[in-house]
Amino acid sequence: MDRLTKYIDCYIPTETCNLKCHYCYIAQQNKFNNNVVKFDKKPEEIRQALSVERLGGKCLLNFCAGGETLLSEEVLNVAKELVAEGHYIMLVTNGTISKRFKQVSEWPQEYKNRLAFKFSFHYLELLRLNMLDVFFSNIKLMRENGCSFTVEITPNDELIPYIEEVKKVCIEKLGTLCHITIARDDTTKEIRHLSKYEFDEFVEIWSAFDSELLDFKKTIFYKKRKEFCYAGDWSLYLNLKSGELKQCVYGNYLGNIYRNPDQRIPVCAVGNNCEYPHCYNGHVFLTLGDIPELHTPTYLKVRDKIDSNQETWMRPLFSEFISQKLSDNNELYDLEKQKQINKRNRTVKLKSFTHRIINRLKE
Repeated sequence: MDRLTKYIDCYIPTETCNLKCHYCYIAQQNKFNNNVVKFDKKPEEIRQALSVERLGGKCLLNFCAGGETLLSEEVLNVAKELVAEGHYIMLVTNGTISKRFKQVSEWPQEYKNRLAFKFSFHYLELLRLNMLDVFFSNIKLMRENGCSFTVEITPNDELIPYIEEVKKVCIEKLGTLCHITIARDDTTKEIRHLSKYEFDEFVEIWSAFDSELLDFKKTIFYKKRKEFCYAGDWSLYLNLKSGELKQCVYGNYLGNIYRNPDQRIPVCAVGNNCEYPHCYNGHVFLTLGDIPELHTPTYLKVRDKIDSNQETWMRPLFSEFISQKLSDNNELYDLEKQKQINKRNRTVKLKSFTHRIINRLKE
């Protein structure tokens, strides 16, 4: 069995999309720039920078753009190289760029076995653009090719009148209901859920889909994490174009993976210094075990489904990999090291804050 060594959340700086969902995080902040990512590094160079040897083992890498991930063919080329390296890749997509899925269908089967798609089901936009059949045809194609997949809806108030309609479509096309995540309002300091409904009422409405993803996320949303967190060591946040590496989305800067690719990647755990108001992406980081003492379901549990034919969305090899915990395959720190890490993080934060103040005074 392949051991899960690290989880790397890879940001793809494509901030445009062929859909225009009003609840999109990029649209909320007016970040759409109509640019599709072009990597400065060749796929082979990116593979070298993220080699199994350098990372200490095989990793789960999540590819997600600000807009639609698969608008860029280069993203697939990079993913193919990293799968060939031995890593497991999850690609977030709206499922409408058909030519990309046809390209994947030509990959060697051993590559497709370590590839999963996270299909975002934007029902109202697909309906508006008459692309529902395209969406489900691409899911079917990837399923027939042995790729793993999951389907989830970003719930929004405008979709509520269509819930029964969406459930019917899911049963017809997927043989089961899809998963439900929680849309967030990134314009708020608290990173609130994106709805006019109070949180408990919001959860009750969307519980109609019987999603274990939602069941877990509702237990961690709005809950500040104070435990020692190994994000920054066991998991990382990477801008795949620039190579800039951070502990987490809001974590400290660690370095650049494209500099000195023959050296080990720099790591430093977040520890007890998390600045998140809550771990809104904890359905990944926490289920994979970044906080070892926290009892959670596996990542497989919140991603998989069993359809009416008793077939799972996640194929055996991928299931085996994402059912592991990072805490099972990495070394725990003793109390002294935890203290050192916390002290180091506070020092870095202070230096960063001082640097920003000095720069503002110079302006």
